[in-house]
Amino acid sequence: MQMWIPERCLKSKETSNLKTLTISLTKKIVLVCDAFSKGGTIMVDVTWSSSDAAKTLSEDVGIPYIKIDASISPVLKFLDKYLDLRNSTDVSLIFDHTYRIDQAIYYWIDTTRLRMLVTENLGKPAARRLKEIRPTPNNYAIIATTKNMNTLFEFALEEELVTRSDRWNLVFLDFHHTSFNRQLVYNTSVSLLTLDESVCCHFLGVKIPCQCPEEFELQQQFLSSVVSTIIKVIDTITKDSLELTNNLRCNGTISYNENTKKRFDRLINYIFETQDYVSRENYKLVNIVEGAIEVGKTNSTEKIAKYDGNVVEVLQGKVVKPVRPFYRIGITHAMPWSYKEHDPTTDQWKWTGYCVDLTEKIAEMMDFDYEFVEPKTGTFGQKVDGVWNGVIGDLASGETDLAVTAIVMTADREEVVDFVAPYFEQTGITIVMRKPVRKTSLFKFMTVLKVEVWLSIVASLVITGFMVWFLDKYSPYSARNNKKAYSYPCREFTLKESFWFALTSFTPQGGGEAPKALSGRTLVAAYWLFVVLMLATFTANLAAFLTVERMQAPVQSLEQLARQSRINYTVVKDSEVHQYFVNMKFAEDTLYTMWKELTLNASTDDTRYRVWDYPIKEQYGHILLAINDSNPVATAEEGFRNVNEHLDADYAFIHDSSEIKYEISRNCNLTEVGEVFAERPYVIAIQQGSHLQDDLSKTLLLLQKDRFFEEVHAKYWKNSNKGECPSTDDNEGITLESLGGVFIATLFGLALAMITLVGEVIYYRRKRNNEKTKGSNAKRSQIYPEKIIKMSPANIINAKTYPITIGTTFKPVNLKEELRKERQDLKLSHITLYPRARNRITQVID
Repeated sequence: MQMWIPERCLKSKETSNLKTLTISLTKKIVLVCDAFSKGGTIMVDVTWSSSDAAKTLSEDVGIPYIKIDASISPVLKFLDKYLDLRNSTDVSLIFDHTYRIDQAIYYWIDTTRLRMLVTENLGKPAARRLKEIRPTPNNYAIIATTKNMNTLFEFALEEELVTRSDRWNLVFLDFHHTSFNRQLVYNTSVSLLTLDESVCCHFLGVKIPCQCPEEFELQQQFLSSVVSTIIKVIDTITKDSLELTNNLRCNGTISYNENTKKRFDRLINYIFETQDYVSRENYKLVNIVEGAIEVGKTNSTEKIAKYDGNVVEVLQGKVVKPVRPFYRIGITHAMPWSYKEHDPTTDQWKWTGYCVDLTEKIAEMMDFDYEFVEPKTGTFGQKVDGVWNGVIGDLASGETDLAVTAIVMTADREEVVDFVAPYFEQTGITIVMRKPVRKTSLFKFMTVLKVEVWLSIVASLVITGFMVWFLDKYSPYSARNNKKAYSYPCREFTLKESFWFALTSFTPQGGGEAPKALSGRTLVAAYWLFVVLMLATFTANLAAFLTVERMQAPVQSLEQLARQSRINYTVVKDSEVHQYFVNMKFAEDTLYTMWKELTLNASTDDTRYRVWDYPIKEQYGHILLAINDSNPVATAEEGFRNVNEHLDADYAFIHDSSEIKYEISRNCNLTEVGEVFAERPYVIAIQQGSHLQDDLSKTLLLLQKDRFFEEVHAKYWKNSNKGECPSTDDNEGITLESLGGVFIATLFGLALAMITLVGEVIYYRRKRNNEKTKGSNAKRSQIYPEKIIKMSPANIINAKTYPITIGTTFKPVNLKEELRKERQDLKLSHITLYPRARNRITQVID
């Protein structure tokens, strides 16, 4: 009794020679016949490859066939069941030895799952390739013994491979996992798949619990146990006197007896059905392992599930979280869609913007994790030598799974990627300029008229005042020279009063009483007509001047910008806006060539082409020439900075309208010029044929229904610093800076009046002091004596005429004549006068 087992399978851990699988069936039969001709009885297959060829060969030869799976497939099945429970789809496997890789390969060949394998020990090259695997695996698994597991996982941590710890699985091949340094998985979500020691105890034939030896290898113990069992079965058949075929020859027809075959199958099934850790699947014997699953927690690990050889059972009160899908999302700088912002708490730069908020919302609704990936070359994507770069290039090459940034849908891009429904449709190209700096002046109203006009007005006022005085003085019909006609008090036009009349004629109050002479009135009428015209002219010019000051930008459209030469304008070099003008110039040139050929080749009798002007505007060629002459800027930031530095509003920047609106909302000095042109939508790009297209389209429709896009738009465009900008609305009225000089002039007049009042008081006091000094030296009989003087009647009769002050006016009084009249009454007592002045008047006593 002998069994044919390849010597290489028993002595080496290497797999069987794969070249054997390519040998024709005839040659295989010859090899088997040669082996059995030397005394072989049964075929035992311990290879890790597919067993169909060996099975067919055994049936053709007519001998019993047993396959023993002594690979690590039971452990891989354990991992597979756990990933099924977590709703995972793929895993990247890392082995501690390369000879285990072939075992895994043949196991995964029979499955329908996608698996990615590392073909060498984990080192820096392997770590680099793990980071570069595309698409990024949803799971990583290190399959190793406990001793090697410590080394491999420490290296993975050092190389920063464990960025998402919940996706890492440590699968132990031995029963010494208790010696693993579990502190490595503290504060993480790493899963530990360990084997139950009861399996080791079974193969050792000792009671549970037991101490598994260091040199114990499950695969070898399983192979030895199964082979021993098969030997016992053959011994039993021999003892039952059943015929076994020996000395099999290739040209013979001898084969196993049917009764012997049936007896062999019954014994094999009975024996292995009663064993706990071995099962027979058709003609293959497989090892059954049991184990447990632990997950890293804060400063500990927690057992969450157990494995019984076929099913992973979650422990009561524990939860196994499914693995969320993970996608690499392409992104590039575009204000305010996606840009980097410094986070002071972490001291790192992070992506933010409209597209970042949109990505967060989509990830929340579709339940996936993501990572932003910035292209190594280019920005949004251009075709260079037939190869795409930027975000589009990363999608086409599989570097990213989708792209959420300010990407425009174009026909050439759609050849290499797919697009989802637009998420922003109101964008295009527009122009930004700086608001002209208004030269504020408190006396701006004075600049309405030229200096020579103001001097002419002053000269007219002076001449008119002088002429009013002159005519009133020398005209025989003036109030001054014709008192009979004007017996009532009239205005006396002195030189001072004439100038005051000329000045007050400019006010709504008017000049007051006019001269009485016809010549003076003629002059005043002509002067009043001059005043009315000048006031109307000043008012009209002031309104127009202030209106012009608040006018909009000097250009209002792209056509006006192209027709002028004072304002320079440019774009970002090699940007989509730059390419737009290049394409439009090419279109103009092409249409011009077609028009020229059409008109030159037309019949002379065809009146449809008899036009006096070329029907297509040739403006984009001029615009592109002006742009190139102005040296296109390298970045949008440089363009906005140049616009802000040109205080005279002689520089324009043509760029994306959404970015311009965003910059205007944060810079009060900028303004948008003209309407948006070349409108196009912004979309999400995905790989061609990606399964994400339907889910993303549904999600965007739901977001649109919930008005999410309006909220994000308000966040970046409406909630800005624009409310803090000084108002430039025409309805706000004239500013104080424009007419502040009027208030200053009024205040100056008030100050001058106060100064004049002080001068008047000082002058009056000096004059009064002088009068007091003269009164003290005069005789007591003079006017305004300080004491009452008694006079005799004789003296009174001979008295001279003295002025007597009563009230505020002076009137000469003939005291002698008055006394005579009073003497006639023969009765005279005394007269006492009380003037309004402080000094008492002389008292006359009889």
